[in-house]
Amino acid sequence: MSLEKIAGEIRSCKRCPLHASRTNAVPGEGNPKARVVFVGEAPGRNEDLQGRPFVGAAGKLLTELLASIGLRREDVFITNVVKCRPPNNRDPRPEEIEACLPFLKRQLRVIDPDVIVALGRHSALTLLRLAGREEERSIMRIRGKVFEVELFGRKRSLMPTLHPAAALYNPKLKPLLEEDFKRLKELLGEDNEGKGLEAWF
Repeated sequence: MSLEKIAGEIRSCKRCPLHASRTNAVPGEGNPKARVVFVGEAPGRNEDLQGRPFVGAAGKLLTELLASIGLRREDVFITNVVKCRPPNNRDPRPEEIEACLPFLKRQLRVIDPDVIVALGRHSALTLLRLAGREEERSIMRIRGKVFEVELFGRKRSLMPTLHPAAALYNPKLKPLLEEDFKRLKELLGEDNEGKGLEAWF
C-alpha cells in the first residue's frame, strides 16, 4: 500500500456527505518516510480550493513554527483527520470522522512515524481514542504533553497542541504554540539520543 494509492482513494471517496460539497479532497503531503506527522482537523477554504493541507493563514503559521525548530514542510508529513472541507468550516461531525478515519490509520501505518503531533481538539481526541487514551478531553489541559502510546504494533509519541488557527483568532495563544514546538524539538532530540535534528531527516 502506497500513500499515492491512498490519496487516489481519498480523492474519489464518497463515504460521507462531505464529498458532495468539496472542490478537492485533501489527502495530505510531505515526506513519505517522515519521523513526524502533523494531523489537523479538516481542510478549510484554501485547502479545499488547492487540494493541499495547511495552505492558508494557519498553514503559514505552521510553516513558521516548523522553521523555528529547524524543520521544513518537506521534512514532515501533514494531513487532517477529515479529508474534505466541512461546510462553512464547521467542526467535523463524529460520523464524518469515523468515515474518514480508516484513511488516516492507513497513512500512519505506511509512514510509520515516531512522533505524531495532533493539531487541535478534534485531532487530539481522535488520536488519543485510537490509542485507548480518553482520560482527558480539554485541549488546554493536554497541549504540550507527550503521551507514549501503542499504535499499529509499536510505541510512538503523541503530542497534542493547539490548532494554528486558534492562535490567529486569539494571538495570546501563540506563545503556547511556540512553547509546544520547543517541546517537540526537545522530544526529537531525546528520541535521537542527542544527535540533533539533522540526523532525523
